[in-house]
Amino acid sequence: MSTATSGPTADKVVSVVSPHAHLSEDYARAENDKLWGKVWQVACRVEEIPQVGDYVTYDIVDESIIVVRTAADKISAYYNVCQHRGRRLTEGCGHAAANKFTCRFHGWAWNLQGENTNVLWREDYGDQLRDDHLRLKPVKVDTWGGYVFINMDPDSEPLRDYLGEAARILDPFELDKMRFRWRRWLYFPCNWKTALEAFMEGYHVLGTHPQLTKIGGAKKSWSRAYGKHAVFGVKAEGSIGGATAGAKGSADIRKGIRDSVNELWETVNASTTQTIVNVANRLVDELPEDATPEQAGMHLMVNAMKEDAARGVIWPKLTSEQVQESGIGWNLFPNTMILHGPTFVLGYRARPHGDNPDSCIFEVYTLDRFPEGEEPKTENLYTPQEDTGAWRKVLGQDFGNMQAVQQGMKSRGYSGAKLNPEQEMVVENFHRTLAEYMGVNAPKPLK
Repeated sequence: MSTATSGPTADKVVSVVSPHAHLSEDYARAENDKLWGKVWQVACRVEEIPQVGDYVTYDIVDESIIVVRTAADKISAYYNVCQHRGRRLTEGCGHAAANKFTCRFHGWAWNLQGENTNVLWREDYGDQLRDDHLRLKPVKVDTWGGYVFINMDPDSEPLRDYLGEAARILDPFELDKMRFRWRRWLYFPCNWKTALEAFMEGYHVLGTHPQLTKIGGAKKSWSRAYGKHAVFGVKAEGSIGGATAGAKGSADIRKGIRDSVNELWETVNASTTQTIVNVANRLVDELPEDATPEQAGMHLMVNAMKEDAARGVIWPKLTSEQVQESGIGWNLFPNTMILHGPTFVLGYRARPHGDNPDSCIFEVYTLDRFPEGEEPKTENLYTPQEDTGAWRKVLGQDFGNMQAVQQGMKSRGYSGAKLNPEQEMVVENFHRTLAEYMGVNAPKPLK
């Protein structure tokens, strides 16, 4: 049963979010235990650890987790700390040499199952050092949609229960069949929440990205909450990732869709695919000038599916109801945003940078579907904010908001965010859920 609530149908109550959670050093330190130690969070993608012995080190505040493939069908996770003197065993990603993690301090070693295989001169300890003293401490791990999640709370609910309706609604998109096309990260001068909130709603598009509204005008968005998680979208039947929605209202829908899709490709490098761009560029030649938006949208979808199928990429079978219910962008609480389409994802992940409330680690990536064996080999590239060529125009505009909001929230003249009850429910739901974990007051009604 759906637990959704929706701004347009619920009582319209304007909520105010205090900036305390974004600015307080004490709050940032408290998140380590009250939030990060209790939630399921994305550590990596399954494709990052395809072979037995491949690992990714996931760091969150002061904690570090080794996520490693231990068998063809099994992924395990351990606290990244030597049981002798506390040195971290891994950093970054790689492959465990000889399927062992070896401490570079005194040479103690562990196998992929977390069992100690070497203590230098163990006989010095006599019979006081037992195997249970030595084993790497496990962390709960599970997968969904091609993502690997970890949870440091041994008593946490199963991942599927945690994701709830979000998993049900997104399952038809088969996110597990997508692979990285590109991925980048940087240190950014704002709180991790400030960063993520910049992508939790479509309400900002007219003010921040006016070039995206030139073709079909600004589109009002909707938002809904499903337990811990929430989604926003735009009502536009027959659209592919907003392509048709972005063109409705243009004098010539063929050119409108073409220009809208190319604008996304050139200024975001995401939220569409090369196949969709190719088909959109042929619409003027393949459709009459008086084609309706519905006809143009259907032509784009059907022919993109055919062109992809010819190269070995099969689209998921989606109904219009599934597409509409799934919206455009999901916050998987706490720190993941997924903006999805039938064959692509634009994803964001934000994490604290130490306990500094004015700094975060911010990651952006795209997923796409590829013919089997033709998936590109990608690296998570550190890309500073100044590299506008890599980040493209739209993300640069978002970056400007993130930094300016973090600065502006410190003003004596600012009393808190006044959230749009129809279009910014994702932000509100995020803060209500966060408040529950942190044991603080939830957003209050505007008075």
